[in-house]
Amino acid sequence: MSDEQQVPSTADGTGAESGGVHRAGFVALVGRPNVGKSTLTNALVGEKVAITSTKPQTTRRAIRGIVTREDSQIILVDTPGVHRPRTLLGERLNDLVRETLGEVDVVGFCLPADQKIGPGDRFIAEDLVEMRTGRRGPRVVAIVTKIDLVGRDVLAEHLMNVDQLMDFDEIVPISAVKGEQIDVLMDVVTRQLPEGPQLYPDDQLTEETRDDRISELIREAALEGVRDELPHSIAVVVEEVVEVDPDGDAFTPVEPGSGRLVVRATLFVERDSQKGIIIGRGGSRLKEVGSRARSEINALLGRKVHLDLRVKVAKEWQRDPKQLGRLGF
Repeated sequence: MSDEQQVPSTADGTGAESGGVHRAGFVALVGRPNVGKSTLTNALVGEKVAITSTKPQTTRRAIRGIVTREDSQIILVDTPGVHRPRTLLGERLNDLVRETLGEVDVVGFCLPADQKIGPGDRFIAEDLVEMRTGRRGPRVVAIVTKIDLVGRDVLAEHLMNVDQLMDFDEIVPISAVKGEQIDVLMDVVTRQLPEGPQLYPDDQLTEETRDDRISELIREAALEGVRDELPHSIAVVVEEVVEVDPDGDAFTPVEPGSGRLVVRATLFVERDSQKGIIIGRGGSRLKEVGSRARSEINALLGRKVHLDLRVKVAKEWQRDPKQLGRLGF
């Protein structure tokens, strides 16, 4: 299948390649849980700015990744998966997605090629159609993800079904894992952006703070190998990142770059039984989490860190407005 067959051209025929026009704007990636939004965000940015997991509803914030090209700057907003909420946290995540959609220039609606279009996809499509009624809503590009998992015939049928879901501005099939059609997608999205100057410096890849990125890496490590409802019950707060004297008092701060960097963080769960699962027999599981997270944090900060993890119970925090506020939701 050629690029011409896979990627429909825009109606107006404009593109970033014409006449030195620079485009810039915000692009929200939306879809049901676990459709590949975070993996795609990282593939487009070229660096890990969003954690990924096989567990659904991993993303809990609108995480911004920044792609700077000669002709454009694309600010990606990786949103939480839209789902039927069972907790106050779930309701707030859905509200966050709706707020985000009202503030962006383009929506990338992710629809995995290995899953049939379902009620959740139709729910999102209805929301998008409503947003575009009576006023200028965002442009909408259908992004058919995970094409490496299906054959050509299945993909062709899926593309036709996607085309009937709503009136998309473009439809682009991609594989973020294999890097297929990523450049094509960036060109397509660029064509949909408004003309405008660059919004962020060339070297900035994300709006996430250092502590936010560290807390997400710890949560990603904690999600590995857990089962049932536990992934949704885990929250992480970075208490402090401090430079300490390696030969003296482990709690006495020293000048940046002159000591040992210590990251102190707390993992919150909802029940005592969950605390036991996270810690593991003799602390074995928490050590695994710490080791996995530490290697990622080392790469992020460009130096070795000492990671001090604690586990605490915040009973039913997903349903408690006060505790949600304290945990940053």
